Order: sequence, then structure tokens, then C-alpha cells
Amino acid sequence: MRSSIAFLSLALLLVAADAQAAVGSRVLVQDDGSLKINGRVVHLFGIYMPKDGRICDNSIRPIRCASRAASALRFRIRSVVYCENVSKNRDGSLNAVCLISSRGQIFEPKTDLAAYLLNEGLAVALPNAPFEYKTIERIARSQGRGFWGFFADSIN
Repeated sequence: MRSSIAFLSLALLLVAADAQAAVGSRVLVQDDGSLKINGRVVHLFGIYMPKDGRICDNSIRPIRCASRAASALRFRIRSVVYCENVSKNRDGSLNAVCLISSRGQIFEPKTDLAAYLLNEGLAVALPNAPFEYKTIERIARSQGRGFWGFFADSIN
């Protein structure tokens, strides 16, 4: 009983510490699809976002143009982003698994941003990616999603 109370207390402290760090973080999706969090560049672990045609959002000023993956991330990220560092690159940037909740609540199921892009057909799984990422990519490819199909705006 005592050990389960201690475990629960530790779990709540970790969640509270995670939430506090995440809430204080400002997240900016850069044009290449990487995230800028507290001044550090974070790349989504396990995926590569191919350079594709740039699309522009003219609903905001100044007009922003970015890759399809970056535009999809900007659209999807409407709440706190939780990232867990996996590795560090030579340039000081991080590779991380980043999750979001749909309504910004701590105890809500989270969406993996890399898995989201793979599912939309806007990224490919790298060789060191988790098995789940490779499976999601295969499903998107078989269903012709994203760049596995065709883009309506590229028809001449």
C-alpha cells in the first residue's frame, strides 16, 4: 500500500513537472518542418520530410509559405507540445518524439506528430524508426495518401 502511494505521488510529480515545462514552452513550426522550442531546434525523430512543392497560407499576414509537412504541423499544433529527447545532432539540434493533446489537457491521449505526418503521407520513416512508424508509412503508401498519391494542385 505504502509503495503504491509513493509510486502514485512520484507519477503525479513527474506529470506536473512535465506539464509545467511544456506549458512554459513556446513552439514555432519552422518552414522545414522542424520545431523551435525555447530557442532550440527540434527535429521529429524517426522521419524524413521530403522537400516538396511549397504551399502558401494567404489567410495570415505576412503570407507564409512552407513545405506541405510544415503547413500540416502548423494546422495540427493547437495545444501544448510534449517532446522527449532521443538524441542530439552535431549542430546542437535535438531529435525527439513529440506529442500533442487535442484539447491541451494533461491526462488526455496524445498524438505523435511524426506518426501524424506519416499517416498523412507527408513524411517517410527512416531506417532507425520504430516499427510502428514503418507500418504507418506502408499503410499511407498503400492508400495513396499525400505524396504517395497525387496532389490536385499539380495537375496541368
